[in-house]
Amino acid sequence: MRTITFKLVLGFLVVGLISIALMLVLARWNTNQEFSRFVTDRAQTDMLDTLTGFYQSNGSWENVEALFPPQSENPPDMDSKHDDHPVPPFTLADINGVVVLARDRFAMGEQVPATDLDLGIEIMVDGQPVGILLMSSHLPFSSDPRAQEFVQRNTQLLIYSSLGATLVAFLLGIFISRTLTRPIRELTAATHAISEGNLNQQVSVRSNDEMGELARAFNKMSAELARSVHTRRQMTADIAHELRTPLSLILGHAEAVHDGVLPPSRENFEIIREEAGRLEHLVDDLRTLSLADAGELKLNPQRVTLPKLLQDLAALYQFQMQKKSISLEVDVEQTLPELTADPTRITQVLTNILDNALRHTPEGGRIILAAKLAADGIEISIRDSGPGLASEDLERIFDRFYRADASRHRADGGSGLGLAIAKSIVQAHGGQIRAESKLGDGLKVIISLPETPVSA
Repeated sequence: MRTITFKLVLGFLVVGLISIALMLVLARWNTNQEFSRFVTDRAQTDMLDTLTGFYQSNGSWENVEALFPPQSENPPDMDSKHDDHPVPPFTLADINGVVVLARDRFAMGEQVPATDLDLGIEIMVDGQPVGILLMSSHLPFSSDPRAQEFVQRNTQLLIYSSLGATLVAFLLGIFISRTLTRPIRELTAATHAISEGNLNQQVSVRSNDEMGELARAFNKMSAELARSVHTRRQMTADIAHELRTPLSLILGHAEAVHDGVLPPSRENFEIIREEAGRLEHLVDDLRTLSLADAGELKLNPQRVTLPKLLQDLAALYQFQMQKKSISLEVDVEQTLPELTADPTRITQVLTNILDNALRHTPEGGRIILAAKLAADGIEISIRDSGPGLASEDLERIFDRFYRADASRHRADGGSGLGLAIAKSIVQAHGGQIRAESKLGDGLKVIISLPETPVSA
């Protein structure tokens, strides 16, 4: 299997080689063009000097062809300064544009078109134009041995530089690929460890780029997964404990009555009935949470007049409040708009919160049930005058089976599912629920519900 490191190194190497080859070709081509232009310019300068001197000496262009005989006519021992600097194709015309020396596409005595004359170079003698030199193309620099030697040395230097650059690209590819794949290898190892059951896996965050963000996301996922598994295990243990208590009482009393240890009295059967009812209530709560987790909690949205619903709820709790000498105050804005919600589920939410408040509010305390219009909908709050909660407990009161006082018996402290169910129902309505508290200053649970309809 080809690793990412191999692919990255190979990719860097291929890109480097292509770039170097392209640079080498372009540099070679540019050098050829520049030397060709240089040789042509030098030949042109020499020709202008030669032609100007010839005209100054002779006063005309007569016999000018002797200066530039055809190459095939040069005798082997001819000592000419043009031997070292080959002459490109050219045409010499007099001031009237008539060809006097043809070494290109024009013939002797031919009239050069005005458009071509405009591209030529005037030959000046004593400030007066005496002729026009027409250069038709660049002279290949390969005809100049010294230029060719220089280009060859330059090409060798480029080749050596290319080899060095290839080596640097290879080493850089190894370094970068290892830097990039190191966190991937760590993530892979951590993932395998999680798959084997070791959930406490965290990887190092070494950068602030995408790889760093991936590492942070993995660490968060790992922590959430570990917490979720721990919560599930704890919840399973709590469910087993909650079911065991009423089942033990039911089985114990039933066996005692069956064995004659306890008389088959109304009181004993009432204990069995109460524990069976408690067991049924716990199973219903667990089913509600299970449906909420699966997104299958059914709602029956209706138009709800919130002030009336809260007043009816307060009346329902009036007897229990009086029994503990707790005052229940209702503070509801009468101008609240109607709310689209499931009245049965909303009542269940408020009942769970009021039960919790009633359980923790001491005798002589008070509970305030309020509702008002907020920026994001309608806000309902229930505040008690109980002992309050510390910040670490406040963050977990909506967790399942959580109790701030772990030593409190379930019979007194509830099953620990009421606020968790309230949270699930509120979220199913598209709302939010939160709590505010300080030690010794009671607990305030705030429910925010949107006015828009919810899905059934």
